[in-house]
Amino acid sequence: MNLEEQRKRILSGAMYNDLTDELVQARERTVLATDRYNASFGQSAAIREALLRELVLHAGEGASFQPTFRCEFGFNISLGEHFYANFDCVMLDGGGITIGDHVLFGPRVSIYTSNHAMDPAERVAGACYAKPVVIGDNVWVGGGVTINQGVTIGEGAIIGSGSVVTHSVPARTIAVGVPARPLRAISDADRTDYLSGI
Repeated sequence: MNLEEQRKRILSGAMYNDLTDELVQARERTVLATDRYNASFGQSAAIREALLRELVLHAGEGASFQPTFRCEFGFNISLGEHFYANFDCVMLDGGGITIGDHVLFGPRVSIYTSNHAMDPAERVAGACYAKPVVIGDNVWVGGGVTINQGVTIGEGAIIGSGSVVTHSVPARTIAVGVPARPLRAISDADRTDYLSGI
C-alpha cells in the first residue's frame, strides 16, 4: 500500500502496521517540518502560518503553537481560527484531530489518537489502531492534560490541569481528574463583568 492508502486505512479505524517504510518516512518528514515551524518563532504571523499550513491539513486564521510543537503526521490535523497552544504540545494524529475556533491549550497538552495492539506479539509486529479526537469551539484545555483516542470534547468545556481524558466531555462542562470526570456545568454564575469594561 502507498502512503495515501495507508492513511485511509488508519482513518477507517482498522488495525494497521505502524512500522511500514511509508509511515516511518512520513514521520521523519514531519519531524523536519515541525523543526522548521518551531524555528520560525519570533517571525511574522504570516510566515509562521504559512509554515503551519504546509504541515497540517488545515489551519484557520491566527492558529499558532508556542515552541515546541510535535506531531506524528500532521496531515490529519485540522485547526480552527485563533487556536492557541502553549509550550510543548504533542499530537499523534493518525486517527484524525479536529479542533474548533478559539480553543486554548495550556503547556504540555498531548493528544493520542493511536494505540498499540493489546496482544504482545501483534504489538511487536507493529499492529496499531486509531480513533479520532474532536474538540469543539471555545474549549480550554489546562496544562499537562492528556487526551486519549476516540474522545469528543464539547463546545465551551474546560479540562482541568493534569487530567487524563478517556471519555467524551459534554459541552460547557468542567471535567477534571485521572480519568477526567465531569465536575460541574459552566453557568451564567461563572460570568464576571470583564466584557463590560472592554
